[in-house]
Amino acid sequence: MTQLEAAKKGIVTEQMSKAGELEGISGEELRQKIASGEVVLPCNINHKNIRPIAVGKGLSTKVNANIGTSDAYPELAKEMTKLDVAIQAGAHSIMDLSTGGDIDLVRKSIIEACPVMVGTVPLYQVLVDTQKTGRGLVEMTADDIFTGIEKHCQDGADFITVHCGVTMDVINELKEKGRVMDIVSRGGSFITAWMLHHQKQNPLFEQYDRLLEMALKYDVTLSLGDGLRPGCLADATDAPQIKELITLGGLVKRAWEAGVQVMVEGPGHVPLNQITANMQLEKTLCHNAPFYVLGPLVTDVAPGYDHITSAIGGAIAASSGADFLCYVTPAEHLGLPTEEDVKEGVIAARIAAHAADLVKGVKGAWEWDLKMAKARKALDWKKQIELSIDPEKAAKMRKDKNDDDQERCTMCGKFCAYQLISEYMGTSFTGC
Repeated sequence: MTQLEAAKKGIVTEQMSKAGELEGISGEELRQKIASGEVVLPCNINHKNIRPIAVGKGLSTKVNANIGTSDAYPELAKEMTKLDVAIQAGAHSIMDLSTGGDIDLVRKSIIEACPVMVGTVPLYQVLVDTQKTGRGLVEMTADDIFTGIEKHCQDGADFITVHCGVTMDVINELKEKGRVMDIVSRGGSFITAWMLHHQKQNPLFEQYDRLLEMALKYDVTLSLGDGLRPGCLADATDAPQIKELITLGGLVKRAWEAGVQVMVEGPGHVPLNQITANMQLEKTLCHNAPFYVLGPLVTDVAPGYDHITSAIGGAIAASSGADFLCYVTPAEHLGLPTEEDVKEGVIAARIAAHAADLVKGVKGAWEWDLKMAKARKALDWKKQIELSIDPEKAAKMRKDKNDDDQERCTMCGKFCAYQLISEYMGTSFTGC
């Protein structure tokens, strides 16, 4: 029985109770949200050591970190270190996007070691495995695709990205309307190349019921991929993107009817003034299914700083309805991220998520900021560091820039506003 099936039957599962505790709500309240489809609880029956975390409306905004090997860097050990770094930085989810080395071993190792939900994109490995047999991309078969998907489900992937909405109608729309950057999604480009070569419909769309059966068997949450997401601002919110989103809305309903949990993935590169509209479109067209967004990145000209452009867009997206932010690291558009890039990406996305949670009225969000304000007024440096989203960096910066016994910081020194106003207002430095 999937979490969705249990929720619809009025059953509060152990996973619902645990995930509810993290949100400060009862298992019953979370059950109702899952039953509506507005919340997902990705928990593959074969991921044994998972700490259940729910994603969706009315809950805190979650953050995902992407890791994984490539042809150039196939070492498992490095990705396991990145996994640890991402978890320590506060990631709620990990996606393994491996395309190099022993992909099966990498995935199984990550799932076994990861205490939070794990997502994958099975199509990546299907392509790699096809090429290993001496065949080209377009020579993979529908059976190859579904065999690859089931392998990921069996291994314990809690959610999988599947590009079911890239249909012939959507591709024809793209060819007719045109784009600056065409298709930037790897999975979307693979499926599109296969479809155009064979002049056949997308197997993931055409055989969607087959996919639902696999997801149902292992309680895998489908993350309906945005194969037509915009890869630059000039392509944002265009007809092909919206046409795919409409298609995904229909697939959301079919998943719910089958008892399968589902969320929808979104853009991409989007200018500031279009982000809110994009969130509202998804919620309307996809029946309030949880929305998982990459960024959005609000400018195309900041390579090396795209964790910042992403955080700006992510804060607006989440405050406008997005439920799940996929981090972007400083290495985006440039290369495979390092451990430090992973940490920077997670922290930037968490800042965006928390900024949105303040607006959404998520339990505990305002209280956290208020505690920090009181600690700052009291010049309680220890408390400020403890409350920081990145205590390690805050502690290092405090130590590097100030003497150990220095009450005030080196920015204001004897002109400290807190100390001055406390003297004349009669308020105390002590206590938070």
